[in-house]
Amino acid sequence: MRFFKRRIHKAVSDLDTVEISEQNGIRYLHLGNDTVQSAMKLAAPNALELTYTQAMLGFLLFTGTPANAMLIGLGGGSLTKFLYHQYPAMQLTAIEINPKVIQAARQFFFVPDDDEHLRIVQADAAQFIVDQEGWDCILLDGFDAGFQVEALASEDFYSRCLQALSPAGVLSVNLWGSDPKFDIYLQRLTEVFDQRIVCLPAEKRGNVIVLAFTERPATQSWQLLQYRARQLEDKLGLPFVRFLDRLKHTTGNADFFD
Repeated sequence: MRFFKRRIHKAVSDLDTVEISEQNGIRYLHLGNDTVQSAMKLAAPNALELTYTQAMLGFLLFTGTPANAMLIGLGGGSLTKFLYHQYPAMQLTAIEINPKVIQAARQFFFVPDDDEHLRIVQADAAQFIVDQEGWDCILLDGFDAGFQVEALASEDFYSRCLQALSPAGVLSVNLWGSDPKFDIYLQRLTEVFDQRIVCLPAEKRGNVIVLAFTERPATQSWQLLQYRARQLEDKLGLPFVRFLDRLKHTTGNADFFD
C-alpha cells in the first residue's frame, strides 16, 4: 500500500525512521518504508480507522470489560485513544521502544498526555514484560519496518505474556497472514496457551488476530454471543456481528464454540 501523497513529517531514528503522510483526510504513520502502520481520520481522531485495530478488540465478545490493558507497540495510538475515550475507567499502559514514535503519536495523532488512567512507557517490551502480572488484557501489535518483531513473537515472550495475565485475561495478537513465519507464531501461541486460542481474520489475505485466553471462556450459547455482539456494536460502533461470524467460520475455531 503506497500512501505517500503528502509527507508532513520525518524523524530519523536509531530504530525505524518515523514518517507521517496524509491523503484524502487520513493521516498515516510509516516506519522505515511506505507500509501503513497506523491511520487516523482527521475528522474522527479517536475512531479506529484500520480494520485490524477494530478486530483486536474481538476478545470483548468473550470477556467482561477489562479493568486494565497493556498495549505493546504504540504506533499512532489508535487503540490507546479508543480505549481511553470509550472506557475512561480502564487503566492503560502503552509500551513503545522508539521515542520518535511516542513523539509523533502525541504531536500528530493526538494521543493524550499521561494521567491517572494512561501511562506511556518507552521501553523494550521483551524486557518490560518480565515479572508483570495482573493484566486483564494485553494487545500485542509488534511490527517494525519489515515483519513481526522476532523478540515479541518468541515462545518465551508469549509465555511471559501468559504469566502477566490475570486468571481471566486475554492476549490479542496482530499477525500478518502472509508472513512466512505465520504458522510458526500460531503454533507457539497454541502450545503456550494450551489450545485456548481462536483466529479472527481482519480482512482477506491480510491481518489475522489471534485471541489467546488464560482460561477457556465459560461456554456461551451462540444466541448469547450474537446478543453480545449486537450490544458491543451499538456501544462501540464496530462490526462485532461480522467478527463473530468470521470467528465461527474460520478453520480451526469450531471446537471453541462447543
